[in-house]
Amino acid sequence: MKFKFLAAAFALAFAASGGALAQTKLKFAHVYETSEPYHTAALWAAGEIAKRSSNRYSMEVFPASQLGKESDINQGLTLGTVDIIYTGQLFAGRNYGPISIGGAPFVFRDFDHWKKFSTSKLFDELADGYQKASSGSKVVAITYYGERHATANKALNKPEDMKNLKIRVPDAPLYAMFPRAVGANPTPIAFAEVYLALQNKTVDAQENPLPTIEAKKFYEVQTHINLTGHITDALLTIIGGPLWAKLSDADKKTFTDVFREAAARATAEIIESEKKLTTGFATRGKTVVKVDRKPFIVAVQKYYMSGQLPEGGPLPWPKDIYDKLQAIK
Repeated sequence: MKFKFLAAAFALAFAASGGALAQTKLKFAHVYETSEPYHTAALWAAGEIAKRSSNRYSMEVFPASQLGKESDINQGLTLGTVDIIYTGQLFAGRNYGPISIGGAPFVFRDFDHWKKFSTSKLFDELADGYQKASSGSKVVAITYYGERHATANKALNKPEDMKNLKIRVPDAPLYAMFPRAVGANPTPIAFAEVYLALQNKTVDAQENPLPTIEAKKFYEVQTHINLTGHITDALLTIIGGPLWAKLSDADKKTFTDVFREAAARATAEIIESEKKLTTGFATRGKTVVKVDRKPFIVAVQKYYMSGQLPEGGPLPWPKDIYDKLQAIK
């Protein structure tokens, strides 16, 4: 009897200390709506991780800024208050500047160029640099976010049309690069507050991919969808350093495989959504403006040649990184 009691006590202690009988509960945070492919892919990943780990890991997904705005959840990775996040490359760039190049304006020729970058040696190098600079946080997947376009209550056919335009951008410096290059006034506002800011005329415009414009209903408070395509954007799936360090090699492979599969699912949905929405907004009475991107590209590229940001100061990546990106064919 005494032996059985000791065995039971040992089993309970083993589980409480994180042994094989325990279930580790994880938090996955992001700022996107529950209707968006990123969230549904995250829910799928949660189920797969539980299944493939024999329920040793349970992951709860917190969407729509429930655990804070994007800068907060990035900080949470280091603090250990969140375990996994989706984040833009420009937010990740606060820890490691070079990784932000993937979210800079007009650095990709087209989607195919972005796709090749996402599986390139260069991307792996940038992810490794980020891990070293961010206390071990690991980039495990990249998801296509879409081409970013500018909405406003007027057509933006040429750079001059954006002069003095007060446009909302995410709170990461490089998002301001394109607006500043064409004379607009970039205004950082938290993602959850953008709709109200447009409705109240706090800002004149905003920029996001078409699926996000749809999901956040920005089209309800803007008349023109201007297809500037100024950023071919992506989200990084990042596992926080404290969690990554605890995972066994086998679990690291499981998490990486699952999140890459989830990224592929969401990417396919975003591509399909973009195709439909280009005409879909027009049927809702919105004016869809097919912009000649060349003068906008010229306005931005002079800064790549000089190595300087529009407001002054160096670009957050060395020139050889830019050259390697442009060399991808």
